[in-house]
Amino acid sequence: MAAQGQSLREIYPEINARATVHLRLLQTRSFMKVAVVGATGLVGTEMLKVLAERNFPVTELLPVASARSVGQEIEFQGQKYKVVSMDDAIAARPAVAIFSAGGSISKEEAPRFAAVGTVVIDNSSAWRMDPTKKLVVPEINARELTATDKIIANPNCSTIQMVVALNELHRKFKVQRIVVSTYQSVTGTGKKAVDQLLEERAGQEPTNPAYPHRIDLNVLPHIDVFEDNGYTKEEMKMVNETKKIFGDDQIRVTATTVRIPVMGGHSEAVNVEFAEEFDLDEVREILRRTEGVELVDDVKNNVYPMPKDAHGKDAVLVGRLRRDETQPRTLNMWVVADNLRKGAATNAVQIAEAMLKMGLLE
Repeated sequence: MAAQGQSLREIYPEINARATVHLRLLQTRSFMKVAVVGATGLVGTEMLKVLAERNFPVTELLPVASARSVGQEIEFQGQKYKVVSMDDAIAARPAVAIFSAGGSISKEEAPRFAAVGTVVIDNSSAWRMDPTKKLVVPEINARELTATDKIIANPNCSTIQMVVALNELHRKFKVQRIVVSTYQSVTGTGKKAVDQLLEERAGQEPTNPAYPHRIDLNVLPHIDVFEDNGYTKEEMKMVNETKKIFGDDQIRVTATTVRIPVMGGHSEAVNVEFAEEFDLDEVREILRRTEGVELVDDVKNNVYPMPKDAHGKDAVLVGRLRRDETQPRTLNMWVVADNLRKGAATNAVQIAEAMLKMGLLE
């Protein structure tokens, strides 16, 4: 019998410990302040949509945008929230802040959030190659996250879909070399690019063009700025980020990134050389069970991944599987994903989900 005034928790420490953990989980799920920085942009809007669809436990939303947007209202899960300033969001000490506001803003503001204990998940290129920051695709390396990770980088959209498609194949056969050509939609550039495409399609001169050339009825082998080696920054992102995510500097990657007049969805032709020999049927079976992948590969019936079919999906679509007949142990594949979802918003929210599951969000 318990002594008078003595609780069961005092008598049974293990009950106390379990109850404390359970209470903390309930508290975390019940009182989750979430900031979305860049909430009114294309990716920010998609982040709000994904947070709602995946039932992330948001009880207080802090939408952050430019100064001219402060005070405007946005709707989230049936409630209206006013856009707040960066300073007000930081003062509120949210558990997590998901950034999609550009690299310069991330460099300046992410450390301020981190300093008050907020976990920042950043969608820009600002922190991706920082050796002190994790570059995370949850299906691949979420297990590397720790309580000390306060600024986490979301990879480039074109990198994410490629590494998700290759992850389990890399584990089985070991990737040695990747040759990738991308076919990327205008939504990857932002609203200005969407406006340019729509204006050109309507026969108008674009009022504020995003590209140096026409994009409608055209193809631009030019994404981001050109670097001294002749590659664009986007191409080098794919090279460097792939190595960092897989934790393997020996993987050789070469990329050509191309902008096409498609409204949403990035496509990639991926030629991958493995260290080990593979069987195509085994490749298909591995892809069927790869987390985050949907196999779409029935060429006899004209079934293969297309951007229009990826729209609104979180899965990476993979098809057109075939051997490269010019050299051994090499596979050709066609990889498609919604660049605003798995390529940006969904991956960021999945990082937050993984941290919540591991007890890393408070």
